[in-house]
Amino acid sequence: MTRVYAIGDVHGQLDRLVDCHRLIADDRDRTGDRSAPVVHLGDLVDRGPAAAGVIAFLMAGPPEWRVILGNHDAMFLRWMADPQDRDPNLNPAYTWLHEKLGGMTTLESYGVVEGPGMWRQARAQVPQVHLDWLADLPLTVDTDDLLFVHAGIRPGVALGAQDPQDLIWIRRPFLDDTRDHGRLIVHGHTPVGVPSHFGNRIDLDTGAGYGHDLTVAVFEGRQAWVLSPFGRIPLPPA
Repeated sequence: MTRVYAIGDVHGQLDRLVDCHRLIADDRDRTGDRSAPVVHLGDLVDRGPAAAGVIAFLMAGPPEWRVILGNHDAMFLRWMADPQDRDPNLNPAYTWLHEKLGGMTTLESYGVVEGPGMWRQARAQVPQVHLDWLADLPLTVDTDDLLFVHAGIRPGVALGAQDPQDLIWIRRPFLDDTRDHGRLIVHGHTPVGVPSHFGNRIDLDTGAGYGHDLTVAVFEGRQAWVLSPFGRIPLPPA
């Protein structure tokens, strides 16, 4: 039996991320398991106030902490490389700096002030080590039973042949597909009101970027529980 912890989309909510790790520490005390990996499902930045702090916190974490790249993290990297470069998956009505996406809150967390010369400010104030760390993040983490990914997979395509853009951006047709994918897919990206088990996938994005809870779950094989201050809450298929 393999035990793994997973945390949904953080979106700059450092205080809630720290709280999730406290819940993991409590569960480790109950189980005696100090080595089980902790997978962070991406979207570390945007919307929330402390993206820089989130990245610094995770960079300083122990080896068992694993972090997956999310689409917001990828948009941050793209803008930092070239502010005129647009992600082809992004709604044409928006740029990364649009308030609905929250890129400006990420830059503000580094002390960047909105206005002329903002990109030059960002290049001077965002540590290159943060960008290099983000650029090196994997797109998936897997066990014999589970596949952790930010957005989902393209149904019917072998896991080893997935398009990287699907892994960080896909919604439909993944969300509508009821087939067994071999492994149980654990993802974020699409906010749900509560952590939700759909039989072939589990969605842990509970809207921290919009001021809602940040969810942490624990898996033993394909069994799942949500961690709370009162202990484990079973997360069975709906």
